[in-house]
Amino acid sequence: MSQQRMLQLNPQIPVTSPKGPGQALGWIDYSPEHHLLWIVAQDDSGEVWIWANGKVRLRDNPTLGRELKKENLHELND
Repeated sequence: MSQQRMLQLNPQIPVTSPKGPGQALGWIDYSPEHHLLWIVAQDDSGEVWIWANGKVRLRDNPTLGRELKKENLHELND
């Protein structure tokens, strides 16, 4: 029997998706057989999209020393 779960993120997490920067509002987990699905509000348009786990990346965070390699972001649009 599968259990579907949804989690609202508090605080939201700044991410990058195929449509650009946004804020992850939450995620949906349908089962161990599926990717997590991220609910992302896009910064530029205000649209809310749901993205598969492989299409979402954390944004840079200099305070934590996280600097993303720009060449890794091209795969979001593949």
